[in-house]
Amino acid sequence: MKIAGVVLIVAGMAAILFGGFSYRRDTRTLNADLVMVATTEDHPVRIPPMFGIAAILTGSGLMFLRIQRIRKNQ
Repeated sequence: MKIAGVVLIVAGMAAILFGGFSYRRDTRTLNADLVMVATTEDHPVRIPPMFGIAAILTGSGLMFLRIQRIRKNQ
């Protein structure tokens, strides 16, 4: 659970800092015998800040639960 907590915290921070990502897709629009026309489209993906905050809180909760389990077993 510790690794999952750290991953969620880092992913949440990245979501808040960057706000999303984009990817490119190459598509062939015309493919004749000797002529080929290709276009490149950018597709932005927005990540709402609330998802980043939720990921940070969930990761912190997992880390807190991990600490509580360690203390309880001692």
